[in-house]
Amino acid sequence: MTRIHTPESIESSPEASRPLLEAVKKQIGSVPNLFRVVGNSPAALEGYLGLNGALGKGALDAKTRERVALAVAQVNGCDYCLAAHTYLGKNVAKLDDAEIAKNRAGSSSDAKADAAVRFAVRVVSQRGHVGDDEVRSVREAGYSEAEIVELVLHVALNTLTNYVNNVATTVVDFPATSPARAA
Repeated sequence: MTRIHTPESIESSPEASRPLLEAVKKQIGSVPNLFRVVGNSPAALEGYLGLNGALGKGALDAKTRERVALAVAQVNGCDYCLAAHTYLGKNVAKLDDAEIAKNRAGSSSDAKADAAVRFAVRVVSQRGHVGDDEVRSVREAGYSEAEIVELVLHVALNTLTNYVNNVATTVVDFPATSPARAA
């Protein structure tokens, strides 16, 4: 049972959220529960979609974005986002099961991506207070200043959705995956 109402349809969502939800439906073919929960606040939905869209045009590729999303969801204990990003990781970014498992564990089989995932985990676990060594490590792996900033913003964006889903207890509408925390 959710703690924050999930409108059953676009039509039952707040009026100002409807055009935004229609755009989501047009882009991805459906409106996952996350978007309808966030759409309870048209301002929140507009902000989320704006940042998500802008970062989608950034320097980081889809594989790196999904790897970071998986690692952050694991650290933040968000089962909804783990299911969503496992699905997206497999079907959009074309990550295999072994890579997804590594990402959830805070690493990657790709050396450059490993630095990004490890950095993302440190940003989450240290609440942004990473040391010089962490920044130097991600830079030495080949990430530019712009990419480092984008990594931090992807951590923030994913933490935002993790927190919304954790607070709301959003019903998972993606194929099930193993939970973030042992029962």
